[in-house]
Amino acid sequence: PFPLRTAMCVRKCSQIVGPCLLVLGTLAVAANILLLFPGGTSKYLLEGHISKHAKAVPAAFSFPQVLLAATHITALGWQCSGCSGCATRPNAFISAVLSKLALLGAAACFIFSGVGLTNGPLCFYNTSEHGALWDYPFLDRSILHLLPSLSHRAENYLYNRHTWSICLEPEGIVAWNVVLFSLLLLVSMAEMVLASIQILNGFLGCLCGFCEGK
Repeated sequence: PFPLRTAMCVRKCSQIVGPCLLVLGTLAVAANILLLFPGGTSKYLLEGHISKHAKAVPAAFSFPQVLLAATHITALGWQCSGCSGCATRPNAFISAVLSKLALLGAAACFIFSGVGLTNGPLCFYNTSEHGALWDYPFLDRSILHLLPSLSHRAENYLYNRHTWSICLEPEGIVAWNVVLFSLLLLVSMAEMVLASIQILNGFLGCLCGFCEGK
């Protein structure tokens, strides 16, 4: 019957979504930690020469919520595998609520990571007016990129890798920044998709349960 098939799908979906969220949350934290150690060294963190967007630790906005939701979803999916009478409908509702929190956290991580990627890294570079200093050399170009006119796209450092060499220290910081913030963007997007799926899945679980043996 239809309710039985729905319950089976709901349970199996939880068994997949939960572990995936755990992996993604861990990956986001790892990427954020690497942002604090350009080139794998702690020198710039100790000196305070780390981008404010990296210091904001975007992954921290999503990891607690994602971890909590993923743990609950995973436990619920496998606990109800044999129809153990685990009050699945109330737990399904809780999983939907936790998934909403995970969705909000992932959205915050996405926004902060996008700002960090758009504004570019903090680095040591030479300027014609003030000489060598620590600042955000790509910030003004990034602001232009946000304007509606597509003619400004060439001004953005993401579209012109030849400008990356302007940063003298940390070595390779632009590529480091781009790769890791891009990874955070992709991870947070995937988290939002999975959390949205689990919200729907949780509400279906409220209606049909998780246990096909009932």
